[in-house]
Amino acid sequence: MNKPVIHRVTHEIKRRCLQVLRVVDITPRMRRITLGGEQLAGFISLGSDDHIKLLFPQNAAELAALQSPTFTIKGEGPQPAMRDYTPRRFDLALGELDIDFVLHGDGPASTWAEQAAVGQHLYIGGPRGSMIVPDIFDSYLLIGDETAIPAIARRLEELPAGRKVLAVIEIADEHEKQALDSAADVEVIWVMRGVDDLLATVEHLQPPAGALYAWVATETKLSRQVRRVLLDKHQLNDEFVKAVGYWRAQGSDEE
Repeated sequence: MNKPVIHRVTHEIKRRCLQVLRVVDITPRMRRITLGGEQLAGFISLGSDDHIKLLFPQNAAELAALQSPTFTIKGEGPQPAMRDYTPRRFDLALGELDIDFVLHGDGPASTWAEQAAVGQHLYIGGPRGSMIVPDIFDSYLLIGDETAIPAIARRLEELPAGRKVLAVIEIADEHEKQALDSAADVEVIWVMRGVDDLLATVEHLQPPAGALYAWVATETKLSRQVRRVLLDKHQLNDEFVKAVGYWRAQGSDEE
């Protein structure tokens, strides 16, 4: 039998119009919006860090284009604003999909989430694919900011007992801490933005022992810096370090 390996699978991309079923504030700056509807049938998300496109029409022409059966993302004609978000939880038996939004006061996604109410509708697309990380590691190092919490929380919920996890999460303040459930042995280091330094915290941490998988998701430039620290200082295996930029700082010159 072949040994399981990290691999990517692709999915059929389908646009769905879903209805807001619930709106719950997890923390002062994190809002969970539960979506549902008949079009959720067949939704698939196999990776804890999958992302879907949320589509936010800003005018009548964009809404009309989005409602057209011939609409394609990045196709011709009006295009709504789009943002990538992690499917935090989905239950096809219940017909529910949870999306967690950071309320940061600007941008189409945060603006929509701040006014979202039961009965409203939201168009989504994807996910396009999933990165499958099989349970072949002894330990995990998960690093991110608020935008990464949905993926980190989902990963933790999927891990079995007997695994060691160190999560390093940058948040605005103490009020943004969340309970993170897992059968694994989990240690969380909460980094307070403006008080502590995420990069310095990573430089001085002791990664968990054993075969390790590291995952990083924060601002684009910072994710690249964290990755270099993990490879150069902590000598982690490049093959098992995934670092991505979940957002880009204003004025950043990152490509």
